[in-house]
Amino acid sequence: MESGKRIKIAQLLKSEPGISTLVKGWVRTKRGNKNVAFVALNDGSTVNNIQIVFDMTRFTEEQLKPVTTGACIAVEGTLTASPGGGQSVEILAEQLLVYGTADADTYPLQKKGHSMEFLREIGHLRPRTNTFGCVFRIRHAMAFAIHKFFNDKGFFYLHTPIVTASDAEGAGAMFQVTTLDLNNIPRDENNKIDYTQDFFGRASNLTVSGQLEGELGAMALGEIYTFGPTFRAENSNTPRHLAEFWMIEPEMAFYEIKDNMDLAEEFIKYLVKYAIDNCSDDLKFLNDMFDKELLERLQSVVETDFVRLSYTEGVEILMNSGVKFEFPVYWGADLQSEHERYLVEKHFKRPVILTDYPKEIKAFYMKQNEDGKTVRAMDVLFPKIGEIIGGSQREESLEKLEARIQEMGMEKDGMWWYLDTRRFGTAPHSGFGLGFERLLLFVTGMSNIRDVIPFPRTPKNAEF
Repeated sequence: MESGKRIKIAQLLKSEPGISTLVKGWVRTKRGNKNVAFVALNDGSTVNNIQIVFDMTRFTEEQLKPVTTGACIAVEGTLTASPGGGQSVEILAEQLLVYGTADADTYPLQKKGHSMEFLREIGHLRPRTNTFGCVFRIRHAMAFAIHKFFNDKGFFYLHTPIVTASDAEGAGAMFQVTTLDLNNIPRDENNKIDYTQDFFGRASNLTVSGQLEGELGAMALGEIYTFGPTFRAENSNTPRHLAEFWMIEPEMAFYEIKDNMDLAEEFIKYLVKYAIDNCSDDLKFLNDMFDKELLERLQSVVETDFVRLSYTEGVEILMNSGVKFEFPVYWGADLQSEHERYLVEKHFKRPVILTDYPKEIKAFYMKQNEDGKTVRAMDVLFPKIGEIIGGSQREESLEKLEARIQEMGMEKDGMWWYLDTRRFGTAPHSGFGLGFERLLLFVTGMSNIRDVIPFPRTPKNAEF
């Protein structure tokens, strides 16, 4: 056994019959009679199984008894043309090796059609299902495409810190990182926690964004991007929130807001087209099983110009729509998903880029417009998702940035390093953030963000 080299199933299904092969994988199904047994085998390289044919004149029932759903096996045989429907080739088995059995009474994935809720409860096994195999292969493809897009455009990949003392979003919902003894916390003369005794000598947290550090890189390297994990300690159990998720955040020197919008549209179209061109089998499975409009929706994004309009124009459309929204719409309101999706799905029927938001509902670092009321923010809104990208032109004026920090009641002392970028050689620059899991929700058609990340971190859930 194992005299040859293993060939992956994805490659075998494209091969010409007649070759001898060694295949390894996990059993999906087994059926047959006293004369012949058929085993559907999958090795994770493709959503498609390869059929293994066991001629029972060459194998005993005892040999095939441990070959049950979930078992891991190796088979040597000959690739032959398949006379049956559903596959062009199959393997006529000559030798069998069982690596690991799976007890039919206790293996949780014996039958098809498990609910997403059930599969989340067995997160250590759910990658073995067709659905999650598709999702995670697409996740890989999108990660690769992100790096390829930026590399081909001359951007530099910058690793920003996971542990930080800054809060880029000003939201405060951060996970604290400490080595202090929680059973004997040191305190100063004012009975406050004495962080000078902590590992970093100050209060530190897991990052919510790599943007601020990314700006430092852009002020030296010109065009950079970050791609890494970010963390939010929000006690939220919605289908759109995770405590740990991945963000892509490009920052570009000398980009005005229009350049920023152009890049965001080009970027997301590139990713969707890459998925269509390179993940066709996985997308077809998800289209057929979960979302019959998925492929059509993906294609429409690639072929359609995004609508660009101001926040003020968007609010006017919403207020004149005649729709009774759950959250009231007025100028100055932070638009909710229902508002964003109305603009995209009902009014324009295409992706929308909203710009020039009221400064009161946006972050301190966004460039202020001359009207004194709005900032050069941009949000890219997608069907079924709402906001998928958020970004802005950054405020390059030291005076305006300091005034905004003071206006928002932020601590200026901790931002000295960020302000230095405006103090020494400031330049117009822009950037945006794409939530990786939100992109994957759109590309896969999944409805819950917990189903597009291998090991979701949510409140009361960090088991594996």
